[in-house]
Amino acid sequence: MLVCLESNKMNMPKILVVDDEPQINDFLRRGLTYKGFEVAAASCGEDALNSARDFPPDLVVLDVMLPDMTGYEVCRRLRASGDRNLPILMLTARDALTDKISGLDCGADDYITKPFAFEELLARIRANLRRVEHQNRPNRKLEVGDLVIDPAIREVRRADRLVELTSREFDLLELLTRHQGQVLTKDLIFERIWGYDNESGIEVIKVYINYLRSKLNAGGKADMIHSVRGIGYILKT
Repeated sequence: MLVCLESNKMNMPKILVVDDEPQINDFLRRGLTYKGFEVAAASCGEDALNSARDFPPDLVVLDVMLPDMTGYEVCRRLRASGDRNLPILMLTARDALTDKISGLDCGADDYITKPFAFEELLARIRANLRRVEHQNRPNRKLEVGDLVIDPAIREVRRADRLVELTSREFDLLELLTRHQGQVLTKDLIFERIWGYDNESGIEVIKVYINYLRSKLNAGGKADMIHSVRGIGYILKT
């Protein structure tokens, strides 16, 4: 049976969860949705392949033991169908070295064994998504209204005025700009900019948002970074 549970955040990464254990399937759907992902879930290989066609995912969490075919076969078919850069994370109770090698040989990018800690799985998911995002990231200039960002030389201008930013401020602004018009949660921002294991508290985001506003709005310019109460921030004209 295929289940799709969408989050209320537009254009967030799409995760396909494939596991025939109802408790794990439901746990991952709810947990990942709460973390801001769009989630589809399948309990067999055939449903997984159909879902990947109808709901193209940004990453797949794939169990090895499925009722109709192995996760290895699903992985091979997904690779054969086109997107070779699609991150596939194998999730299984099998922890033997030969099983891990089989998973990687069929095209998987990562391997995590059951029982697992949700936070570790989440960190692996985000790391694989970052890798693909970095590979696909163009170096062309980003423009929103009179704001122009040149990632190649890490330069920011607003209405032709050079805006001097620290490295962290630039990374934060670039993230918001690449997702212009889209609400980014505080959790996502913190993980992308400060890192999952960083000791800084999540409130550091507000401090840096204020730094950016001060520098971008100099000379009476209108604010482009807006707070979404209880959720996070959005950059828009």
